[in-house]
Amino acid sequence: MSTPLTPSLGFDYALLQAVPRVDRGERINVGALLYCKEADFLAAEIHIDAARLRTLDAEVDLTGVTDALEAIRAICAGDPKAGQAGAGTLRSRFGWLTAPRSAVVQTGPVHGGLTADPTAELDRLMNRLVR
Repeated sequence: MSTPLTPSLGFDYALLQAVPRVDRGERINVGALLYCKEADFLAAEIHIDAARLRTLDAEVDLTGVTDALEAIRAICAGDPKAGQAGAGTLRSRFGWLTAPRSAVVQTGPVHGGLTADPTAELDRLMNRLVR
């Protein structure tokens, strides 16, 4: 009989939110960003519900939203295409990604927790708060 893993790794996360009309401030969760120092982990998952976004703005630029979210993934991965934003430490990239900005994709407040598996935790957050 196997022993379940005890959540012992601290993590921080923020929701990724599409704000198709920044002037109106309405937003929909479209992903999650998770950072775990102890596991050397930084990743973002995305899920765009185009129909929900169109309820906020019938003319939303879905390509622009998707491109912004893919740029976040590239920064998390340290992809050279991400430029300087993807070149720092995982902590500095997480800090850069969660800094307040006025853009079509924004991050919500940073929250923390404990997990035994950052990848599974990111999937749990996506299922609970985004999908």
